[in-house]
Amino acid sequence: MFLRLVADSFTRRPRRKVLTAAALALGMAVVTAALSVSLDVGDRLASEFRSLGANLVVTPQADSLPLEIGGVDYRPVNAGAYLPEADLPEIKTVFWHNNIIGFAPILETPITVGNPASVPEISSYIPTHDLQFLGTWAHHAVRTPDGSNFYTGIASTNPWWHVTGRWFDDGERECVVGTRLAKSLGVSAGSYLMIFHKDGVGVESSDGLSIVGIVETGGPEDDKIIGPLGIAQSLADKPEQYRTLYVSALTKPEDDFARRDPKTMKADEFERWSCSPYVSSIAYSIGQVLTGTDVRVIRRVAEGEGTILTRVRTLLWMVTLAALLAAALAVGASSAASVIERRTEIGLMKALGAGSGTVGFLLATEQLLLAFVGGGIGYSLGIILARLVGQRIFGVAPAPSLLVLVAVLALAAGVTLLGSAIPLRRASLYEPAPILRGE
Repeated sequence: MFLRLVADSFTRRPRRKVLTAAALALGMAVVTAALSVSLDVGDRLASEFRSLGANLVVTPQADSLPLEIGGVDYRPVNAGAYLPEADLPEIKTVFWHNNIIGFAPILETPITVGNPASVPEISSYIPTHDLQFLGTWAHHAVRTPDGSNFYTGIASTNPWWHVTGRWFDDGERECVVGTRLAKSLGVSAGSYLMIFHKDGVGVESSDGLSIVGIVETGGPEDDKIIGPLGIAQSLADKPEQYRTLYVSALTKPEDDFARRDPKTMKADEFERWSCSPYVSSIAYSIGQVLTGTDVRVIRRVAEGEGTILTRVRTLLWMVTLAALLAAALAVGASSAASVIERRTEIGLMKALGAGSGTVGFLLATEQLLLAFVGGGIGYSLGIILARLVGQRIFGVAPAPSLLVLVAVLALAAGVTLLGSAIPLRRASLYEPAPILRGE
């Protein structure tokens, strides 16, 4: 009998039910899109933010004392300590090793360049210049402790560097030249340079380098020659050593808990902090495996990521709450109109012995069925909307999630019951006698 009453209600008043379901579907579509994008936006934005460059820098601990003002570290990076290149594979052993998407060691050394007449294959002479040679990896295979190869280099940590031509091969005598320096020297891809190391007394000649590309960075590297780390180590007489390491890691925005000093944390707090991909916790982990190093967060990059991600998520949550509120108001208005229309029916049921709880349960069941129908339709529409938004903004559409479906159905039920609460309570308080007398 109960199911018959519910079915009869739907068949006799389809228009109002369709309007209620449509209002729920539209509201849940917006909620589905916002939740789908919000769950996916962290990873998408984190990947996009990696185009900003590395967010961690590793230097020798013996360099200098800390000097941080306003969140910006002003310690010099050109002191005389060096770090062993052999320790670099240990970075991929930290707890968040999958979040480390790239790292590149740097070693700079002063040089002079020129094309001596004694080199027969050089057709033109380039005047000597005092310059900096920046040695690093371009696409280097690092043999990790688990036996796999991890390919990394400056192209991973600084993806915005634009190379006309190609990057140098790490095992070859090749280089790329900064765009301003290339114009100054009058060279291009395919040219040839001789490198001389300035040792403070004289110069020590090295073999020539082929220029395979012109790099534009928008920074001081536009005035430098960039080549394999091994060549810089040979020029500086620092075999298997580097000066600075830049690390690019996927992280989550830091909150007040993330900024706490791990030395002051209790055991459970430290475990929770270590098991969260904060940039500070990843920096701490790297410092544990690279002994004698000082791992610093590049605050301007990390804080910029966190600020933008927080604002985007806040906007999405505001849109979600607005959609839920609009759906609740629409359901409430529809439910109130339905209760007024069915006063006679409610009065008759009570006159025949139905209690207030039975009447309220019947009406609530009808509303919940509408919630599930509207929520299901809204989820389908929301997935389409989420794909359009994701494709438009991030270039990749978020995948459908069972978690979002469950959350949307639960929210649809909650919004429906909340919006119908006042009309249902009013219906439960109706007295049958005045209604049946037509009062």
